This record gives sequence, C-alpha cells and structure tokens, in this order.
Amino acid sequence: MEPEKIKRMESASNASIPLKRIAYFLCFLSVLLLTEGKKPTKPKCPALCTCTKDNALCENARSIPRSVPPDVISLSFVRSGFTEILEGSFILTPSLQLLLFTSNSFDVISDDAFIGLPHLEYLSLANNNLQTLPKDIFKGLDSLTNVDLRGNSFNCDCKLKWLVEWLDTTNATVEEIYCENPPEYKKRKIRSLSSKDFDCIITEFAASQLLPYQSLSIDTFTYMNDEYVVIAQPFTGKCIFLEWDHVEKTFRNYDNITGTSTVVCKPIVIETQLYVIVAQLFGGSHIYKRDSFANKFIKIQDIEILKIRKPNDIETFKIENNWYFVVADSSKAGFTTVYKWNGNGFYSHQSLHQWYRDTDVEYLEIARTPQTVRTPHLILSSSSQRPVIYQWNKSTKLFTNQTDIPNMEDVYAVKHFTVKGDVYICLTRFIGDSKVMKWGGSSFVDVQRMPSRGSMVFQPLQINNYQYAILGSDYSFTQVYNWDAEKAKFVKFQELNIQAPRSFTHVSINKHNFLFASSFKGRTQIYTHVIVDLSA
Repeated sequence: MEPEKIKRMESASNASIPLKRIAYFLCFLSVLLLTEGKKPTKPKCPALCTCTKDNALCENARSIPRSVPPDVISLSFVRSGFTEILEGSFILTPSLQLLLFTSNSFDVISDDAFIGLPHLEYLSLANNNLQTLPKDIFKGLDSLTNVDLRGNSFNCDCKLKWLVEWLDTTNATVEEIYCENPPEYKKRKIRSLSSKDFDCIITEFAASQLLPYQSLSIDTFTYMNDEYVVIAQPFTGKCIFLEWDHVEKTFRNYDNITGTSTVVCKPIVIETQLYVIVAQLFGGSHIYKRDSFANKFIKIQDIEILKIRKPNDIETFKIENNWYFVVADSSKAGFTTVYKWNGNGFYSHQSLHQWYRDTDVEYLEIARTPQTVRTPHLILSSSSQRPVIYQWNKSTKLFTNQTDIPNMEDVYAVKHFTVKGDVYICLTRFIGDSKVMKWGGSSFVDVQRMPSRGSMVFQPLQINNYQYAILGSDYSFTQVYNWDAEKAKFVKFQELNIQAPRSFTHVSINKHNFLFASSFKGRTQIYTHVIVDLSA
C-alpha cells in the first residue's frame, strides 16, 4: 500500500475518537436542556388516605399505594378493601418507620410482603382476624423494636412453629398473644409453647416405579459393596436381579436365573461369595453361586426333593459363626428342614415339623427370662395347627423345646420386630383378625388386633426411626400402620392399592429408602419413602 494512503487512513481513525465523544456530549446536553427548569414531582397523598406532615392514614383503601409523600414515616390501614399484602408491597416507601394494620381481613400475606423497609421500627398487625403468618414475614426488618399481633385467632399448628422459635430469639418487644386453635392449645400463650410441642414431621410412601411383572418374594442384599434386589417371578419361573441406576435414578435389570414355578429366591453372602437358594414348586429346588469371573450364576447344588416337595418360605441366619438356612415345606409329605454351610455347600442339618404343611418360617432371638441372654428361635406357621416355637439348644446345636402360640389357629405367617429392646410379632391370618403380640418372657401376649380378611402378608418394617407394619389383602386396600410410641401400638397411616400383595421389602440405597411391594395378580410396585416437614 502507498505511504500516502496509509497516512490518510491513520488520520481518519484518530479523528473518529473525538467525534464519538462530541456525540455523547451533545446527547447529554440535550437531556439537560429538556429538563431545565423542571422540578421533580413529589408524590401526592394517595386516594382514600389522609396525610399530615409525617403520617398517612388510609381508610377503606382498595389497594396499597405504591408511593406516599416523602416526609411520611408512619402509614396506617384501617378497614381496607384489599385482602392481600403481596411481595414487595412497600418497596417504594423505604423510609417508613411505623406501619399499622387494624380491623382488616387478609386472605394472603406473602413471605416478603415487608421487604425493603430497613428503617421500620414498629409493625402492628393487631385485630386483623389472622390465623397464621408466613415464615419470613419479619425477614430483613433489622430495625424492628416493637411488634403487635394481639386480637388475632391464631391456629397454633406446624405452620406457626416458626413464630414460637422467633419469639425466643427476637430482641423486639412483642405483646402477649394466644392460640385459638387447636382445642388443646386454646387460650394458651404462644410464648409458653416450645418446638417440642409441634409434631411436624410426617412421612408417606409415594409411587415411584412400576415393574411389568407379577412376583412373590422380594429380597435385598449387599454384594461387592453394591445393593441389589432379587424378585421371584412364579409364572415366568425367574429370579430377576435389579441394581440401582445412579444416572437415571431407577432400578434396572442386572441378571436373572431361569427356572420353573419359582416361589422364593433367597440370597446369602458368605464371606465375599454370593449364593442364591431358588425354591421351586416343580422341578426341584437348587442353590446357585455367582461366578465373578464368568459374570453369571452357576448351579452348584440340588436340594433333596424327598424332604422339600412344596417350598413356601426360606429364612437365612447365622449362629455361632455358622451359616444356616431353613425351608418351610407346605406339602403333606414334606419336612421343614434346616441346612448348614460346611465350607463347600449346604447339607441337611435338622428336619422339623414333618407333615404339618408349614407356610412360613421366622428366625428371631428372644430371652426366656430378663436375666438371660437372647437365644435363637424359630417360629413355624402352619395351615394345620397353631404357630410352633423352637428354641436353639447350644449343647446339641439343634432346635428343641417345642411350644406353641395359644389361641392363634390358621396363622399364615409370623414376622418379628423390636421396639426399645422389646420383641413383637405380627401374625397374619387369611380368615379372622391378624394380631400384634409382645414377648412377655415366657410367652407372647396380645397387644392389638387388625381386621384382615384375605390377608397373606403382615410385614413389619423399620425405616430410619420409623416403625411400620403393612397389612396386605386380596380383597381390599393394603393398610400401612405407623407405630405410636405413646400408645405402644400401631395406628392407621396410609392406604396402598396393590393387587394380591405377597411381600413387602425395605430397600435402602444412597440414603434413599424404597418399599418394594410384590403382587401375585398385578404388577410389582416400588414406592419411595418421603419425609415432609410441615413447618417448612
């Protein structure tokens, strides 16, 4: 490029900078000329308000004025025509020091209704027929010295728990206020209440996932530091293994064992090896081993078919560092049998209760007297007699001392739970009432009866500090009960719609708690255990 042309371009570029500055100056000058001689307009006293030098009184006002004269530091509303105080209603009147509402009726007061009032010292909401107040109503009112909430009909429930806590911590002077409801707190000073007087934490089981198949037993286990679920599918004959998908936040298929008319898939982890006892109505029952190298299940053992003809339930347990499992056999010619691990496989250790058509077996530990330690016991439920209790004999390494639970015929299953060291059992009956009983040292005594026509499962479950019992039915809704510590019994808590439920299992993964509900006639359902704070 020629030197002369370059010089002209540089000259033009340098000239553009002062030209821009001149343009900005002209714009600014034009604004000054347009506004010259004009003074800012002071806000007038709002309609339906009476204003003095520093006070504004609004009576029968239809709305909150957006602005008031700048000298006003006190604003009052009496018998207003509006029923809502919305968020930021006073954001344009930051100089207010006193704010009063009297003889109004408000449906809504937003959390941030009084935001933007850093100089507010006095706030009265007296005599406004208020039943509650939003949790953050005083947020940002750092200069507040006096609050008047008298003459309201406060409902002292969980929504007002925050006010009790605030009264204990605020430096503002608050006139005495009282509860109107609930009845047990009527006319009681709100300041006399404490956080412990509010039971605001509730729980529920919320539907989470639906699995497209029927099922009987459901078990959970830990293997290689991961949690798994195994489900017995009677019609496909499979044991379906599920794992948790950490990305999709759902349960997904992991593996399966294919068989025939599978009724129970019972996992047992010995040291680091996973075994699965697969109980089948036809084709015999078997034991599988997880081959970590082949990444599949391999059958390693058959369970003797002469003893286990019609398996109905399996329980695993450990006594004196030895692993066992017991199979409840419901056939006329079978034997409920205990099997013991010998290092290479499981062998028949003891036959119990022959020819009694056992439907369920439960392992638990109870003490015969308060001075003795708890010892292993088995409770066998049968369609032909009362539940039978066996006690472990430490010398012979066998279950002996057979007794029964009186006045409890036709019990389909027995499951146990503990509350503060006391042992209880839930007894399921298809006809008649199911029961909750407590171990009294020498026998189980009645605690509670539940109507249970058509029930084949009454399962106690503990999730964190919550003790539940879930009573399924083939003819009505499943009833979920929650343990009431003061009454020392279960109270109705929730209903679930499950077709022909057969088992309920608690699964805990990544601090999330799930309830698996099997269904013999419908689809397997998964619920999430949800904790809700009503005071939040």
